[in-house]
Amino acid sequence: MKESLKRYLPATVRIALGIIFIYAALVKIADPVAFAGSVAAYKILPYFANYLAAAVLPFVELACGLLLVTGYRVKCGALIIAAMNLVFMAALASAIVRGLDIDCGCFKQGGDKTSPWIALARDTVFLAMAFVVLKMDPKVKRVSAQQG
Repeated sequence: MKESLKRYLPATVRIALGIIFIYAALVKIADPVAFAGSVAAYKILPYFANYLAAAVLPFVELACGLLLVTGYRVKCGALIIAAMNLVFMAALASAIVRGLDIDCGCFKQGGDKTSPWIALARDTVFLAMAFVVLKMDPKVKRVSAQQG
């Protein structure tokens, strides 16, 4: 059982995380103006940068999701996803501290708001998933001390 878990868990987590980020990207790509509004609601970036982030971020998410699902350059995809999640978590924490009543803009544009606390918890899970991929997935090439 333990060997089976070690064998299949990393691939399952990698593919699930990839699908999540592909879905999130496609939702944002479908409505970039609404996503730019979600980015602007955080009141962190200057006006032009909100639109730049809204134009670029979904395609980075899509590319990383595809890398994870296909198993190509897994370490690169997982590292970028981990870094993005740290930035998302910092932005959410900033919104919480400043008392902003905003939607995270993560998976849907418009409609009911997702609590920043729920989004922060979800991003924590995604960060943990990225670390599982980086630590356990056999597709992640590791550099040993002897190779250096």
